[in-house]
Formats: sequence, structure tokens, C-alpha cells
Amino acid sequence: MNHFDPKVLSKLKTLYLRARSVVDGMMIGIHPSRAKGLSAEFEEHREYSQGDDLRRMDWKAYGKFDRYFIKEYRETTNLKTYILLDASASMSYASDGWSKFDYGATLTASLAYLMLKQQDAVGLTLFSDKIEKRIPPKATHGYLFAILKELEERSPKGETRVGSVLQDLAGSLKRRGLVILISDLLDEDEEVIKGLRQIRSRGSEVMVFHLLDKDELEFPFEKPSLFEDMEEEMKLLTDPRSIRSAYLKTIHSLIEKYRASCASNLIDYLLFNTSVGLDRALIHYLTWREKFRPHL
Repeated sequence: MNHFDPKVLSKLKTLYLRARSVVDGMMIGIHPSRAKGLSAEFEEHREYSQGDDLRRMDWKAYGKFDRYFIKEYRETTNLKTYILLDASASMSYASDGWSKFDYGATLTASLAYLMLKQQDAVGLTLFSDKIEKRIPPKATHGYLFAILKELEERSPKGETRVGSVLQDLAGSLKRRGLVILISDLLDEDEEVIKGLRQIRSRGSEVMVFHLLDKDELEFPFEKPSLFEDMEEEMKLLTDPRSIRSAYLKTIHSLIEKYRASCASNLIDYLLFNTSVGLDRALIHYLTWREKFRPHL
């Protein structure tokens, strides 16, 4: 499927404007930090102390008050975001229309567009049971097409090892930022939670977009069907009505476990039915960005 024909690309700006409109008074591209340095944004005066940098002396204030004052500035920093997109075989499932990977790829492209328009740095990691491709974060708008190219050329395949990929990434993060995981999370839940916790413990903010097809959420099958594991090639011929209750109990239990574990570790978690629009994810990101801007 061609995710990024001109019509899709043209919608990215529309998505951006629609999402931005719900964030009243948003300051695009500015992320004040607690650190203070010689930057362009003046914050306050304080009285001179021995050893202060004389280049920051405000001589106009001295002439007015006959006292020495130092100018202090607030450092502005760009948010650095790492988007992790699951490209394993299970992401190829589609009950109708887009697969989970199609949905995740379009969500990734939309988020990257938003971030680069705001002069934030964004990078992409594609993974299955290992990291398949890593594009380091940059803040140049032309970088969007490098990300789109990788998304367009990728087909979901291989097994899923979300937990081990997260743990590998945690060890390589050199600067705190935002890590966005986009996956169906069909892996060992304890390993996934362990990996998320490791990233969070290193100071980065974490956001999880949990993608599931409506079939996986509702299990609507009625007639005897052949169910196939898309990663391990296991098959099961059964009457779905005999297993529906147990399946729904299992999947809902898994969802609640992820939700609760993320909440207890101050990780944002959102569940997405891939039959619904992307707006909710973009709005959530922009709301989060405004809320956490002073802390990054």
C-alpha cells in the first residue's frame, strides 16, 4: 500500500492545523528549561556577586540605581523525540482498509511533520525482534522525507521483541527527551513493561500508542475459522464462539495491565482502534507537549 501518495502528504498539514487549533495559546517550538545560560531570552536581574561574568553586567541599570546588576537568561532548548515503530509481522493484520502498520506509519509521519514544523528534533527507529533501522533525531524540515522514505520502503515482517528493543534503546539514550512507542504490544508483557521502566528511569518522558485492529478488540467472528499466528506460523481451526469469551477476557486483561503499569511509572498510555482517525493521537501529543514543556 502506498501510504504517502500526494493526497496523503497533503493531509499532513491539515492534521497539523486541526490538532494545533485545540491547544489554545500554544507557543510553537519553544521549550524553556530550568537551566540558565547566555541565550537570547532575558529572564531577570539579580545583584552582582564577586566572580560573576562581567559580560552580563547591566550598565544601564547601574546608571539608574547606582548598584551593580547581572542579567540572567533562560535557556531555550528543542525537544528531542525518538519514535519507535513496530514493524513486525503481527502489525500487518488488517480486518478492513489499513493494517496496523499502515496506521502506525501514517501516525509516525504525522507526528514527525508536527515536530519538524515546530523545529523539534525527531528520529525514527523501526524494529521487529531487533532494531531494523535507526534514524537519529534532527530538526531540519527536509529530514521529513528521509523518514517518509524509510516508512514507505518497509514491510512488516519478523517476530516481535518489544521488550529487548526498549532495553537496548535505554542503554543508548544520551540525552533525556521524549520516547514514543507505536506498537500492538503483542509480546511478553513483563519484558515490555521492564523496558519502558528502564527508559523512564533515565529521565526521558515516555508515550505509548497501543494499536489494535477492531477484530482484535471485538473478536466478531461467528463461523468456524482458521486462525493463524502471523509471526510463529501456528494455525488453529476452531469455532470462534467457543473461545470468544476467554479471548476477550485475555486481551482486556492485557490492556488493563499495560494501562496500570504505565500509570504507575508516569508513562502516557493510549489505546487505539485502527479503524478510527489519527486526530486523537495528535491532540494528545500537543496537549502533552504544552504540559511538559517547562520540564524538558
